[in-house]
This record gives sequence, C-alpha cells and structure tokens, in this order.
Amino acid sequence: MIHIANPTLGTEEKDRVTEVIDSGMVAEGDVVHEFESEFASYCGADTGLATTNGTTALHAALVGLGIGEGDTVLTTPFSFIATANTPRLAGADVDFVDIDPETYNIDPDTLESRLRAGEDVDAVIAVHLYGLPADVGRLRELADEYDFKLLEDAAQAHGAKYEGTRVGTFGDAACFSFYPTKNMTTGEGGMILTDDEDVAERTRRFIDHGRTEGYEHASVGHNFRMTNIAAAIGLAQMERLPGFTEARRRNAARLTDELADVPGVTPPTEPEGYEHVYHQYTVRVDDRDGLQEHLSDAGVGTGVYYPVPIHKQPAYDDVGGSYPEAEAAAEEVLSLPVHPALEDDDIDDIVAAMTRSVVR
Repeated sequence: MIHIANPTLGTEEKDRVTEVIDSGMVAEGDVVHEFESEFASYCGADTGLATTNGTTALHAALVGLGIGEGDTVLTTPFSFIATANTPRLAGADVDFVDIDPETYNIDPDTLESRLRAGEDVDAVIAVHLYGLPADVGRLRELADEYDFKLLEDAAQAHGAKYEGTRVGTFGDAACFSFYPTKNMTTGEGGMILTDDEDVAERTRRFIDHGRTEGYEHASVGHNFRMTNIAAAIGLAQMERLPGFTEARRRNAARLTDELADVPGVTPPTEPEGYEHVYHQYTVRVDDRDGLQEHLSDAGVGTGVYYPVPIHKQPAYDDVGGSYPEAEAAAEEVLSLPVHPALEDDDIDDIVAAMTRSVVR
C-alpha cells in the first residue's frame, strides 16, 4: 500500500530527544525557546510561541489578539473544524465566507462584498488549505481598510510563500500545527507567530496559566506549553524541512504533469506568485467514490479532506447558511499521496492506477 502520509523520523530526532532525556529537563525550557526562535526566524517573524498543538495555538492566538465575547470571526467553511471551534472557545461568534473553487481558500471578493455591505467583523481566519497560501495580499489590505484582525491558519503550510515571502508574517498573528502527518512534526505541537509585542505578551500569558512571574497570575489561562522533548523533535525536523518541501513539490509536479490529460481529473492549481508546499495533493474528480475504491484496490491510499463542510456539522446547526463552492468541493476532492517518502516507482504506480480508473 502506498500510504497517504508517512512521517519521516530518524536518528537525528532520536539523538536530540535522548539529549533532552539525559538532561532531566523534559518539560518546557531552553529547547522550546530555541525552537520558538528558530521557527520564527525561518518564517521571518519577530516572535514564536510554542504550544501543545495547532488547536491550542489558534485558541491562544485569538485570546492574544483580544478576540472574545461579543466579537464576530469570519472564516472558511472548508477546513478542519478546529478553525471554527477555536473562536467559539475564545467566546466569539463564528460565521463563514465561501471559498474560491480553484484554490479552495477563502474568497476575498465574497468577503469584500460583505464588508462593503456593512457587516461588522472583528477578525478573519484565513486558512492556507492543503499548503497553498490564501490571497493574503488582498486579505491584508481588507484588514487594514475595515479594521479587523487577520489570523493565518497555516497548519498545513510550513514554508509556503506568497510573492516570495513565507506565510506566517501577513496576519496580526499566524498559527502552525506539528501533528505527525504535517509537513514537519514534533509528535504533537503548535506554534504562534506575531510581530506585535502586546499580542505576544497576552498570548504567552494565556499559554502559561496567565502567569506573569513566579506564582503571580495576571489573568486566567491554560497550560498549553510545549515540552522540551517535542521541541527537540521539531529542531531536527526543521533541518529536514527544506528537503521535505523540495520532495513534495517535485512529486506534485510529476503528478500534475502526468495527470493533466486524464479525463475527469482536475489537478491542484498554483497561481503565479504563490509557492504551494503540498501538505496534500488534492485533485477534483467526477466520481470520487468510484475512484477512491479503485485506487484502494490498486494499493494506493487516499484521503478526503474534508467530506462535510463545517457549516453542515451538527455542532454548527445554529449558524447554517449556504456556501455552494465549499459544498461542491466537499463532494469532489480527493487527496493523493505526495509525501517525501515516495519513490519514483510509487508515482508511476499512482499515475498508472489513476489512468486505469478512466479506461476500466
């Protein structure tokens, strides 16, 4: 079976974890702070704040941005549910903006029309879905014009670029996930980036029980702290990340080239000025269920991200609404293996299986 994901961990990660264990300092400490600094520097941000996972990163960032009760947050209905859950966990109301059908990211034109109509918005969460940056240039302009906070959900976009600049630096804050299947991992973990010192301070306190120093707590917070063990894995993975990205982009280029003429299959897009890092290689197909079954029989793992838009989840019955582009994508998208562990023969097998599915 060619798996849809295959986390790559080796001796470098083991050696760094062993060093932490041998030091006896396994909870948050200097290794976490080194990882925070290295990741922020890699993305071009002033401050990095490590957390236990991508969800806690989003929650803490929203609190740091001052989003809470009485506020309204807009985001995409086509994402993992944490993107919408976290504003609610912060006490805010959440609503949705439909997606661009080619990029699968939030549609800035639709957002702008709602803002011009006078909709009151306190924050927008833009997801860089599947590793392709959202149109953060337009979104940044809208945030400045209409005075809302822009939060980047970059959980799937480590190293992705917009107009030559890595994502994570366009919003008032940005959040990453280091879940095992992401482009790099810490086992579980998250990271918040920001250039705003006040946002950083509020976020840092929230991550650590509202602590200012010692046993003095200025506000209510959580324990969302990353461990030195997780950060040690992250430091080793950061050294590998450029190679991971190169391999993902190379694999994606081959798939796009060889699937271009396969009927009923639309490969992912990479608009000019964008650099996709292919957390997922997601095609659009006419007969998803049939193709997925055929590929499984051929030994090719696939995934559907995401089969139910957030506004159609039972937890969001109170929001409702119609978002036709998100609903259509949820019915038609299928992700193929693109991870760095793939061999050339694996790509050949995926393409052959896709081609056979058309002529069978």
